Amino acid sequence: MLKCTAVLFTVLACGRAEQADSSAGNEARSEGVSATATPGAVKTIVFIGTSLTAGLGLEPEQAYPALIQERIDEAELSYRVVNAGVSGETSAGALRRLEWLLRQPMDIVVIETGANDGLRALSVNTMRANIDSIISRVKETHPKARIVLVGMEAPTNLGTRYTGRFRDVYPDLADEHDLTLVPFLLEGVAAQEALNQGDGVHPNAAGARILADNVWKILRPLLTDS
Repeated sequence: MLKCTAVLFTVLACGRAEQADSSAGNEARSEGVSATATPGAVKTIVFIGTSLTAGLGLEPEQAYPALIQERIDEAELSYRVVNAGVSGETSAGALRRLEWLLRQPMDIVVIETGANDGLRALSVNTMRANIDSIISRVKETHPKARIVLVGMEAPTNLGTRYTGRFRDVYPDLADEHDLTLVPFLLEGVAAQEALNQGDGVHPNAAGARILADNVWKILRPLLTDS
């Protein structure tokens, strides 16, 4: 129970940091994405997410999507990674900027959103509807794209009913849409002082490598060399 509480507190604190970071500078950032190009790459993996995906406080090459690119290159697979993470973003914000993101090619889409919805105690039903709409729009515009949904957790101070319903959104949507699910992005990193930056909430370089592990073990089976 103590471990669970610490993990969820980390998500809460992460959301607070993201709120503070959601400034005009980050609004401008939301209009762009960071791509790591690989020579001869023919397929694209787009990571949509919050500061955890953007790699707040890290060098671009230390964020977990960039580490995924390194593993792709080591496996000699023809994919390029696009990091479309934005700090401070809720599921509603991700939905609002989705149309711009959908203009580019995407063969695999990794969706990480919702922690800030939980921080603000926003409606679980609304969050679910937003994520459902994101998934549906990706399917409509890129019907051949594979979608990976990343599970998150809500702060414990919101009560067991809220946190339980929040947690259930991710496996429920994964089942409904036949998606691949990463159960919890911060598994093994949340509340671990040695794996987080000075703020105690955003993964440091070592923590980001574990995030990459958590995603890679789910993502790797979806990749092919064709």
